[in-house]
Amino acid sequence: MNITSVGKVTDRITLLGRSESCLYLLDGTTENWLVGGSMAYVAPDIARQMTALGIDEGRITRMFILHTHFDHCGAVPFLKKRMPQAIVTASVRAGELLTRPDIAQSIAHLNNEGIARYGLAPEAQRQGFHYDRLAVEETVSDGRSMSCGDLPVQVLEVPGHSSCSMALYLPGLKALFASDAVGLYLDGKVQPTPNSNFDLYQQSLERLARYDVQALLLEHFGAFLGESAGQFIAQAIDAARRTRRTLEEAYRRTRDVKVFTEEITARLFSRPVEAILPEAVRAAVAGQIARYIAKTIEAGEAVKNSNP
Repeated sequence: MNITSVGKVTDRITLLGRSESCLYLLDGTTENWLVGGSMAYVAPDIARQMTALGIDEGRITRMFILHTHFDHCGAVPFLKKRMPQAIVTASVRAGELLTRPDIAQSIAHLNNEGIARYGLAPEAQRQGFHYDRLAVEETVSDGRSMSCGDLPVQVLEVPGHSSCSMALYLPGLKALFASDAVGLYLDGKVQPTPNSNFDLYQQSLERLARYDVQALLLEHFGAFLGESAGQFIAQAIDAARRTRRTLEEAYRRTRDVKVFTEEITARLFSRPVEAILPEAVRAAVAGQIARYIAKTIEAGEAVKNSNP
């Protein structure tokens, strides 16, 4: 079952935001967390939804950013102004990245560009949800055990989609907050998301497949419940293998990173995902994947040739 609408996903988890850019409220009974950071243009929707659903913002003690791509942290500065008590939390690597001026500037530009694209600049000016700056207040590492009220939470580092990707697993709920570490669900298919490092992405998928997951919480196009949650991860593993094999064949055929990048763009980014990634970002991601595949193939062949 794929749930994309705002409202209850389970008794303890509520989906907020928009289908294409969502985040979740985790109800720990004595305290609540927000998991995911969405985008700046979604911020006013989140605020209205929390009011409509009767969510007490004063009980939100933590905001988790599961990775620092611009479409997963854009609403946090606005939400932090509304909930100053909520501790902005992310991986150690995420904390490092967000201190870099070039990355901070890029995140701000892409979020504010999204506000303009949706015609929300005047409203952003009035309500103050333009993206300005974001500081991580607490960093967590792999293996950390935490609790949201009465709910135990396990922190998992799952690099591959990004170098800073993190997931949260709640054994009591059999729930996995995975952000983009597993994949995207587009046109009824699972699309791999190995943006940063294909090897680490596949290793992270294999690791996540070992968990009993009955609720898979993604930050694009909602959540999967029941058998479909575990099936999604299995399908992502299969899709990653097939996609990698196809991409490696394409690079060996072309031996041209530019042409290869165009093939990746056509294969992975030809569907209507503009609401998630602007064209320039899609091209950059395709180039990143192309360079990684090319580098690993060339390195492997060099080793083979040096050891006849």
